[in-house]
Amino acid sequence: MSDLVIFGTGGFAREVHQIVLDQNAERVRWNLLGFLDGNADRHGSSVHELPVLGDETWLARHPAVSVVVAIGATPAKLRVVRAIERTGSARFVSLVHPRAWIGKGIELGPGCVVCADVLVTTDVRVGRHVILNLACTVGHDATLADYVTVAPGVNISGSVSVGEGCDLGTGSSVIQGVRIGHWCVIGAGAVLLHDVAPNVTVVGVPARPIKTRPEGWQLQ
Repeated sequence: MSDLVIFGTGGFAREVHQIVLDQNAERVRWNLLGFLDGNADRHGSSVHELPVLGDETWLARHPAVSVVVAIGATPAKLRVVRAIERTGSARFVSLVHPRAWIGKGIELGPGCVVCADVLVTTDVRVGRHVILNLACTVGHDATLADYVTVAPGVNISGSVSVGEGCDLGTGSSVIQGVRIGHWCVIGAGAVLLHDVAPNVTVVGVPARPIKTRPEGWQLQ
């Protein structure tokens, strides 16, 4: 059994806590010590009767403790991961719900969260700190780069490439072979039939661009 903290105190962090509980119900793996949050006003409070222990500096004082970042917003997730890395005490782990279906030849980077009823078929590469939320599907030979967030009910077809930091909204779909550039936002329910350039927001059926952000917008 390994010591673990969850970075985040919002709704998704509470869902990640449930993944920990469900993993432990199957086989005890984690001693969950509590939560971390960058907002000092939350320190000393509690989430699901577990303490909010501090921010990323808490990890520097507890280097043997593993952490998973449970923040759905991709720019905020990037900033938190980098803050943790700067402490020199980053022990990121991935959490996969027991009811997720993960096929053969899947590469899963550190810090990922895979929720219940997710299906990842075969020969899929998933980068660091990727969220695969409830009941999404990822087809054969797809590639998801670092920091991608896939919302509930998303369907990603085979041989799709999703660039770093993309946020795929609830119920969106991507047809086979589409390439999505880095730091794109895909609106809820959108259907992607064609490639998407980096830093673009698309919505609708079929998906069409409505906004282009400047390069590096996620760091501002």
